[in-house]
Amino acid sequence: MARVTHERQPQARSFFHHPLVRRALGFLVITAIALIFIFQNTTETAIQLLVPVVTMPLWGALLIAWILGLLASVLTIRRRER
Repeated sequence: MARVTHERQPQARSFFHHPLVRRALGFLVITAIALIFIFQNTTETAIQLLVPVVTMPLWGALLIAWILGLLASVLTIRRRER
């Protein structure tokens, strides 16, 4: 009796299976949600910066906090060694 072997042919990977594309899509979705939330909050608010009290739109404070968080995450990302 002859033995049947099934050779696995490499399957074509779709565009969305690439790791960089998946990360970029996740980043874009989170960024869109964050920006919508930020710009929906337009009321004036008082913010205390150690000693001085600053009055500014809430969207500005949220945007500054978001940018600082983004910078902190970029600075702490460790690149994988190949």
